[in-house]
Amino acid sequence: MNYKMVAYLLGRILVIVALLMCLPFLIAILQKENTWAGFLYAIAGQLVLGLLCSINKPKNTEFYAKEGFVIVGLVWVLTSFFGALPFYLSGEIPSYIDAFFETVSGFTTTGASILNNIEALSYSTLFWRSFTHWIGGMGVLVFVLAVLPKSHASQSIHLMRAEVPGPQVGKLVSRMRGTARILYGIYVVMTLVEIICLRVAGLPWFDSILHAFSTAGTGGFSIKNASIAAYNSVAIDYIITIFMLLFGINFTLFYLILTGHALQALKSEELRWYGGIVALATVVITLNIMPQYNGFWDAFRYAFFQVGSIITTTGFITADYSKWPILSQLILMLILFMGACAGSTGGGFKVSRVIILVKNSFRELRQQIRPRSVTTISLEGRALDDKTVSGVLSYLGLYVFVFIGSHLLISLDSVSYLTGFAAVATCINNVGPGLEAVGPVENFSHFSNFSKLVLSADMLAGRLELLPILTLMSPATWRRR
Repeated sequence: MNYKMVAYLLGRILVIVALLMCLPFLIAILQKENTWAGFLYAIAGQLVLGLLCSINKPKNTEFYAKEGFVIVGLVWVLTSFFGALPFYLSGEIPSYIDAFFETVSGFTTTGASILNNIEALSYSTLFWRSFTHWIGGMGVLVFVLAVLPKSHASQSIHLMRAEVPGPQVGKLVSRMRGTARILYGIYVVMTLVEIICLRVAGLPWFDSILHAFSTAGTGGFSIKNASIAAYNSVAIDYIITIFMLLFGINFTLFYLILTGHALQALKSEELRWYGGIVALATVVITLNIMPQYNGFWDAFRYAFFQVGSIITTTGFITADYSKWPILSQLILMLILFMGACAGSTGGGFKVSRVIILVKNSFRELRQQIRPRSVTTISLEGRALDDKTVSGVLSYLGLYVFVFIGSHLLISLDSVSYLTGFAAVATCINNVGPGLEAVGPVENFSHFSNFSKLVLSADMLAGRLELLPILTLMSPATWRRR
């Protein structure tokens, strides 16, 4: 492994994250809040470590897939470590483990929280809490690739593959740096449009900006204890729902639309599945919960919002769905595992992987019936090679292994089976709310510090699609050969 190059890139990334943290620091100064010191110490720590690591550029600048996984894994762990300091040093979250959990939940866009009174936080802390969603939504490394001086494409692709969610990663333009800039350009414009829409709908500027940050990152941190339900506005509900669903779409499709290939984008197989699942789940839940609401459209409003929130793994709530019929709860849990589209800011298993698994199952069934038949699996009009299909099956195996292991570990807290299952499910899929003791009106404060660390690791593993975190934990990664 090229340790010097790993350290050099880590240093440069930490410097950039430190600069991003200057925004909440300035808010603390302007609002005359005592949280400024916590931000200052965190900024200083990142700058010192970052400059020490990157002061000398190594002669050998080549790195490959393993280094890419290590860099991505370490960046997310270190930024979470430093990002927790303002919460802890200000005293707004007295326990560092709790502050770390909250920060990991922010950067990974999970939205799981240990806070019982969110509205008691300072403006700067609320801003930083939601801003971590926005930074983590598109990815820390994607942002870095967009702003750093251009790197060799063979190196940049390893960082993109390690961080961007989904079974396939491609380039929109010939250079990865150009791809990163296009992605972030789309991301910024969509965020600004949502901010304006929410402001027009009646939200104050501060509320509009922070909820747009959380929506764009599909994270779900709200500045209200009751989440979006606190506003009780039909317009706000529909605006946020639409933008949650938009941010759950593969950003490549937005690029196609912008370049005049709208028909090609609309023909996307993954998009059709995604839209079909959202429509079907919304209709079924609407009909199922109608007796609890004032007619079809009232039920549709709440069903549409919660389906959009869960399938995109955002985690906002407008209703306590734990009081809905079991059928509705089960549908929400199923789409919680499924998640959004590959190449979006959403988490979960990803719709494209579900499509591949379904098609592979039918292919295996056909081959059992007709052993001599030769069939291929296609996605988006292209035949998939066996390596891609094998990769999806391997990912499923790792996913199940990590899920079971995590569930066993947090069972030491003596929580109920459903609470433990829902906690791991919502963390590894980066959703936030689950069921029972981690339901939509509950939080994760009752878990032990050990369980919080396990769930933090699940959030990181889920956001980075397992391999970067598993690579960090593997002794073979650090063994000199």
